[in-house]
Amino acid sequence: MKRLLTIQDISCFGKCSLTVALPVISAMGVETAVIPTAVLSTHTGSGFSGYTFRDLTDDIAGITAHWKKLGLHFDTIYTGYLGSVEQVDIIKRLIDDFRTEDTFVVVDPVMGDGGRMYAGFDNRFITAMRSLCAVADCILPNATETALLLGENYRNDLDLEEIQDRLRRLTALGSRMAIMTGASPDKQHNGAMAYIADEDRFVTSFGRNISGSYHSTGDIFSSVFSGGMTLGMDIQKALDLAVSFTRQCIESTLPVREDHWYSVRFEPCLGTLADACREYVGEQS
Repeated sequence: MKRLLTIQDISCFGKCSLTVALPVISAMGVETAVIPTAVLSTHTGSGFSGYTFRDLTDDIAGITAHWKKLGLHFDTIYTGYLGSVEQVDIIKRLIDDFRTEDTFVVVDPVMGDGGRMYAGFDNRFITAMRSLCAVADCILPNATETALLLGENYRNDLDLEEIQDRLRRLTALGSRMAIMTGASPDKQHNGAMAYIADEDRFVTSFGRNISGSYHSTGDIFSSVFSGGMTLGMDIQKALDLAVSFTRQCIESTLPVREDHWYSVRFEPCLGTLADACREYVGEQS
């Protein structure tokens, strides 16, 4: 069984970060290990206030030291929300300690959305995140994080050529592959576009756009893509699976959105995801 390590916070209610990554990637048939970077009572998105937050930075070194004694190996290392420059530096050392020539490193540079940086981040954190992106095999920024990484003003009306230009410049930070999530060639479609630098090749996956803003879709996309690549899917297949599953989760939520405003309802869709991954693994055997 393939094994993936994901490193991000855990929001006890609200379904994002680790409470998305762990069930989703496990449903794909990938053994999932976790390092929580912080524990929050809820996620920090719109609709919640007064949430609790406990920083777990001081626990990470002890976890990794124990794992090194056990000789653990991870096929994929996938990072999400990191709360400080110190955590970024710690995770860079962790990647260096556990990486082998076969390890696939995915960095979701979580810093903001909708043109706004998340609370608690500053220019020092952006610089630190660029350094983490430099050691990744693949980075997964949304349009806001793309602008922050490139030092540009945010725009939500990029055309296809502008998205391609930004993807090329993102790989110049050091990663082999960059994927912009939420990329839209027109108002009717939404999805993602990838650029593989050493092949000078773009890969796209778009589906019908569903209007509105939905919490946790970025975490779902990144988790499915990381799980798919861990299973050995090519980039196109992993991208298609991530886009289609994310859209399926949104569609599952629409009938109950008034009561389920805090996240998308991914649970009813996990069976379909598991079936797709079992079928893929069966085809490869």
